[in-house]
Amino acid sequence: MTQDTTRKTLLCFGFGYTARALAKILPRDAWRIIGTTRDRCEDQSESGVELMTWPGQDVPLRDVTHILLSISPSEDGDPVLNALGAEIAALPSLEWIGYLSTTAVYGDHDGGWVDEMTPATPSSQRGNWRVRAEEEWSSLAGLPLHIFRLAGIYGPGRGPFAKLMAGKARRIVKPGQVFSRAHVEDIAQVLKASIQAPNPGAIYNVCDDEPAPPQDVLGYAAELLGLPIPSEVPFDEAGMSPMARSFYGENKRVRNARIKDELGVELRYPDYRSGLQAVFSAEDMEKFVPPADPPGV
Repeated sequence: MTQDTTRKTLLCFGFGYTARALAKILPRDAWRIIGTTRDRCEDQSESGVELMTWPGQDVPLRDVTHILLSISPSEDGDPVLNALGAEIAALPSLEWIGYLSTTAVYGDHDGGWVDEMTPATPSSQRGNWRVRAEEEWSSLAGLPLHIFRLAGIYGPGRGPFAKLMAGKARRIVKPGQVFSRAHVEDIAQVLKASIQAPNPGAIYNVCDDEPAPPQDVLGYAAELLGLPIPSEVPFDEAGMSPMARSFYGENKRVRNARIKDELGVELRYPDYRSGLQAVFSAEDMEKFVPPADPPGV
């Protein structure tokens, strides 16, 4: 039987929230999609996607043309790189590999703007781990690597609505604090655009056009629900966990011009208002149950 060389194979290490969004917009007649999960019992069903447990099962690397890396690194490094980096680098069929990183690599800029040329100066442990993973993947010679530095991800099933309806949302205010965000559908279209126009070595910030204070976002979500806007809680009085506080330790505005200029991406949700409106319209709020965090980004 003659192999179909026109059909591409995408292997997603960590078939999580973002990988599923990308899989949904890739035509199944042109793509074979394989996704890994940590536990075969997880409900990660997706039409037309071959799911497997990793670590645990042998990953079918042969004839893979595209790889999406969305498993978070740890103090031990990147798990995929540690286990399979040499094999991946040796794949003759590989055309594109995308590494999902984070804007945390830039650290704190006191509300100033950063772009892809800004040096990585992380101020958190998770940022340091990401910088290390970026550097180690980039060190593999000949790898068609593309790095995507993602801002805060939201979309259907991931947003402020559940906490608001449960009465658990707090509008924590730290003067001057802003965050950049990215709707998962916009992340998916950026990845697809890069696949269609690969540029090995490229780094892309993926976020919307409007960095905004978190209390404004939560207030707008409350308005969409027709609920009272939660009262403000000063940051110093919020009693947050060390992890939550670490996010507020980084204050920056992220530029996204490169995804537009180089990839021709037109954001569907250029600000949090349009994004939250879409999430609100897509959700059955009466039955909304916040999901557990899936593996991968």
